Amino acid sequence: MKGFIQVYTGNGKGKTTAALGLALRAAGAGLKVFIGQFLKTAEASEHKALARFKDLITIKAFGRKGFVTQPTEEDIALAQHGLEECAKAISSEDYALVIMDEINVALHLGLLPLEMVLKILKEKPDQVEVVLTGRYAPKELCKVADLVTEMKEIKHYYTQGIKARKGFEY
Repeated sequence: MKGFIQVYTGNGKGKTTAALGLALRAAGAGLKVFIGQFLKTAEASEHKALARFKDLITIKAFGRKGFVTQPTEEDIALAQHGLEECAKAISSEDYALVIMDEINVALHLGLLPLEMVLKILKEKPDQVEVVLTGRYAPKELCKVADLVTEMKEIKHYYTQGIKARKGFEY
């Protein structure tokens, strides 16, 4: 089975949620999944839920607590380690699906070189499906992707001052 490159981007809610839904579907079909989360910690609720599927889904977080606005050396090191882990997962051919969650934001913040990500995608085995999520997907990444979905915000309760809710946004 051929694996494609998918990009979920845009300013709307649902990019990670869509990727996690695909992971759940793949696991339901008996396929192994690797999820690398950039700029996030293992405190997100999906880590607890996906632990129930530990035989099929591996999830790792490559971020520090708090939002990254001015990247630090630690942020860069964590992102680079995450990219190395994702690259190993892709090239190992142990996983049918590899998700690089929020990698587009890591690229946007300059934590990773785009050329390195493009090289990994170019060298991916044919049967491995790769999903890249996050706002600000670079046009070069969208060009090499087989599927690009833009989540567009039409209306959001954040604008009414509602904070991120456990179980729904994290």
